[in-house]
Parts: sequence; structure tokens; C-alpha cells
Amino acid sequence: MSAAGPKVAFHTLGCKLNFAETSEISKILTNAGYAKVEMTEHPDVLVINTCSVTDQADQKCRNIVRRAIKTNPDVFVAVVGCYAQLKPEEIAQIEGVSVVLGANEKFNILQHIQKSAEERQKIVVGHIKEVNEFVPSFSSGDRTRTFLKVQDGCNYFCAFCTIPLARGRSRSASIADTLKQAELAAEKRAKEIVLTGVNIGDFGTANGETFLDLIKALDALPHIERYRISSIEPNLLTEEIIAFVAQSKKFMPHFHIPLQSGDDEILRAMRRRYRTDLYQSRIDNIKRLIPDACIGVDVITGFPGETDELFQNTMNFIQSLPVSYLHVFTYSERANTTALRIQEVVPIEKRQLRTNQLRMLSEKKKRAFYQAFTQSERTVLWEGVDEEGRMMGYTDNYIRLSKPFDAAQVNTLESVVIENNGVKFEF
Repeated sequence: MSAAGPKVAFHTLGCKLNFAETSEISKILTNAGYAKVEMTEHPDVLVINTCSVTDQADQKCRNIVRRAIKTNPDVFVAVVGCYAQLKPEEIAQIEGVSVVLGANEKFNILQHIQKSAEERQKIVVGHIKEVNEFVPSFSSGDRTRTFLKVQDGCNYFCAFCTIPLARGRSRSASIADTLKQAELAAEKRAKEIVLTGVNIGDFGTANGETFLDLIKALDALPHIERYRISSIEPNLLTEEIIAFVAQSKKFMPHFHIPLQSGDDEILRAMRRRYRTDLYQSRIDNIKRLIPDACIGVDVITGFPGETDELFQNTMNFIQSLPVSYLHVFTYSERANTTALRIQEVVPIEKRQLRTNQLRMLSEKKKRAFYQAFTQSERTVLWEGVDEEGRMMGYTDNYIRLSKPFDAAQVNTLESVVIENNGVKFEF
């Protein structure tokens, strides 16, 4: 360890939930005397929090480990997260990895670092069925926006997804305990809290509470000015939740609702718990009650059995929806998922072509949504500096804006007229 005291660096891949959990691990280590530094500052310990949604995510993790060890051969590398839980042996074979910790073990990282090389096991990964503890956490690296973990795990077992195998069954804290975490985030001067998890609409099912109960309780807290709901399943985004957000001053008019396919045959094969008629009704209701709302959509291209005709159904369905942007994922085969049993495999080239088509559609949707608000007045939370040295931030309905930098306005809310006084869209 360094003479001036041990140093630790973090690299987080994947979702908002991972960023919240990295912050919790960071708190554990900094409380034990570690100084948090960048990867380039020769840390004694590097913690890599991994994602395993796609093959590309796995590859990114392997590349980061190799790059870190090349620049700092003596660094202690701890790999945690979904990839660590799913494929610990594969990670342990990467030269330079010191320890691989599973879903139950990652929050006990300090004791594994402190063990001698002779005492330490390289792989400490329990069976996912044994993972039943909920560890609260929130990201604290950015003063303006905090990712608050309200739920973990999933009971759905969609045909393409490994998350239940990586994170275990759905679980959450009580509303009372979640409010305490939100208040701690507010003490860090967070102006906006993003509620995150694996399947957040499933909050509270173990103790008779609901996600609607939670957002009502959060809405009543003082000192927090904005909330956003991260990705929420359409079957769990109830009419009551939409109606509450519509009248709330704190919950932003922004929803992210996974679709995955706009064809009912593919949705059935994916083992999704809704069909396009329900999805359409949720979008229609949002736009009826909150006309200015931003709506994001997740879509998967190239799922087994997706013919040209069925993909066109998805294209047509999304084109018909008043949504604002897409997150498009190219299907990749994942071990131990039921989608592997489907024989009609879509060639990789065709998957990628469809991904590109949907991404072009996303750009058109996003541009149209943004331009609908030209010369309108919106409240923006200014965050920091973009690549061009301008100040950037998001409006209440998630339009990214920039203007000339003013240090005094970082982490402040301002009512602006878009395309006036140097305020412009950031596409």
C-alpha cells in the first residue's frame, strides 16, 4: 500500500443501480481510510463493478481489467457485480484479478482486501438463491443528481434476461428506511433523486407496501426538489402512478418504459407480462394527463424468431407512438436463458441492421420532441460542463440544454426560454 495511505479507484459499468452500489462500496472503503482516486493515479485497489446485459458488457469488463493491470501491475483488482456473479471462473482466469465477489459478498469487500494472499480465496460467490438481503445505497459523486436504490432483484425471468440469475429475487427496504436514505442524499445537496432498481414497480411486495405508497411518501419530504422514476415495467406502471405524477410538483414528467418488441408474438416468446394494447394504453394515458412528458423506450432487435415482418410490426408500432427516444439493444445469447431454446436464430448482420434502423428512428423522435419545445419556458437543473466547455443540464421533461458556463449556477434550478440568451438544445 502507498506510504501516504491506501488509495482506491472505481470503474462502474452498466446501469444506474450499479452506480448507486459503487457509491456504497466507496463509502465502506473511504470510512476504512482509503482515499478515492482516479484509475490513472496508481491506486492500490481497483474495484470494477460489472454489467452482464450483453456480450459487449462482458468484453468491456475484461478489457478494463487488462488495461488497468498493464498500467499498474501491482494493483489489487476486485471484480464485483452481475458478470462476477454469473461467470466468476471466467473472470478469475484473467491474469491480474485478485478477487471475484458475488452479489452477497460485494458489500463485505473490505475483509477480502485485508486478508493476506495466503488466506484469500480468489472466488467468493455464493448461490444466487441465498441472496435475500437488501443493501440500501445511493450515488453521491454528483451533487446535482443522485441515483437512489429502492429495489433489487427480479422475479420475472424474461426469456432473454440473466438479471434474476445475477441479482436474485425481488426485494426492497421499507418505505420508512427508503425515506431515511433519501434524506441522507438531500444532506449531500442533491437537487434531484432518480429512483432506481431492477424492477422498481415491484417495490414493497414482501411487506404489503407499494411503489405508489413510496412515491407519495417521497413527495412529502422537504428539501428535495426533484424526483425521476427510472425504468418501470408497463404492467407495473399503473394508472394511479401516472395520475399521481401528473399532479405532483416534485416528480418530473419523464417516464422510461421498456417495450422490447412491438409485436405480440415476440412479446409472448420473450415471456413479457403485457402486450402492445396495454403498452399503447399507458402511453396514451401519460400523454392525455401530461402532454409535455418525455417518454423513453427500451427495444431489443433480433430476438430469435423475429422475422422481417415481425420486426416491421415493431417499427410501425413505435412510429405510431408519441414517444421521445429509444434505447436500442441488439439481442445477444446469454447462458441459462430460455431464449436459447428457440431455433429460428436471426443472423448477427441482420440484428445490427435492425438496431441501426431503430436508432435512426430514435433520432427522428428525439429531434421532433425537442423541437416541439422551441421558444417554450422550462425549468432546467444546471449540472456541469460539456465537451465544449458549456454548462449543461436537463429540463423537467428531460430535454438536454446548454448555455455559456457560469460556475455560480452549477446545481441550481433556472427557468429558461429554450433557444434564447445562448440556451440551446444538446442533441
